[in-house]
Amino acid sequence: MLGGPIGTGKGNSLLGEYSLKLGEAVLRSRTHQAEKSARMEVEIASRIKSEFISNMSHELRTPLNTVIGFSKLLAEHDKRRLSDGEVVEYARLIHDASCNLLSIINDILDISKIQSGHFRLDSHEINLDDILEGVVAGLRAEANRAAVAIDLNLGSETLTVRGDANKLRQSFANLIGNAVKFTSLGGKVEINCEAERDGAVSVHIRDTGLGMDAQEIELALSPFGQVDSTRARWREGTGLGLPIAKALIELQGGSLAIKSEKNVGTHVTVMLPPPEFIAYMQRGLEIQDRDA
Repeated sequence: MLGGPIGTGKGNSLLGEYSLKLGEAVLRSRTHQAEKSARMEVEIASRIKSEFISNMSHELRTPLNTVIGFSKLLAEHDKRRLSDGEVVEYARLIHDASCNLLSIINDILDISKIQSGHFRLDSHEINLDDILEGVVAGLRAEANRAAVAIDLNLGSETLTVRGDANKLRQSFANLIGNAVKFTSLGGKVEINCEAERDGAVSVHIRDTGLGMDAQEIELALSPFGQVDSTRARWREGTGLGLPIAKALIELQGGSLAIKSEKNVGTHVTVMLPPPEFIAYMQRGLEIQDRDA
């Protein structure tokens, strides 16, 4: 017969020892899982960045080779006489390639500044109608070449927002340009603007293009995720346009949402807050900067 009260003495000692060992085992297991997850994240990040560098090398070489090749032909004009038409065509190709190269470099610099927190905006009250009309006008030629219709519906009410005009123009150029780029022959891109009851403005960009599934949307919004080499890249480009557009819109107090369906199309919604809200936030930031 056991002596003493139940649950005391040696029994308590064993129970405490078992509890301690069980706790240590759980801790080791969780630590192992955390280390494994961390290693996987590092490996994925390393692979994605390697693929990004590889793709950027290709994107940079292509226009640079065009510049070097046709400028060499122009430089050898005294050896092989070129017609006026050839000179003009070569100069146009060099100009187009140089603009493409500058655009790629700007994208890389922009995403670097955004991620480092060193991006600055020059915010004013602006007419959103003018920005969208200018962006669409600049994309008309590209859309016509691709046989893609662009329909811009601004409505009767003038839409005023507060933000950086150049960065909003860049954001919508990326978004509408992507819609045109990934819409097939004979497709359509439709842009609609609406004034919300609270003074905010919504811009809806719909296309009849390739569409994306949920995983592809997540990848497309990641600065490095969309360069996954396992996916077909049937259009050239850095793939940074969508992440930059999203970041620039969010920096101005707005939001960007995407709904898409494979082989049906994509619907991008941009929400821009009322001008009063942005002015209030900016005053708060200025006060913080003075106190810092």
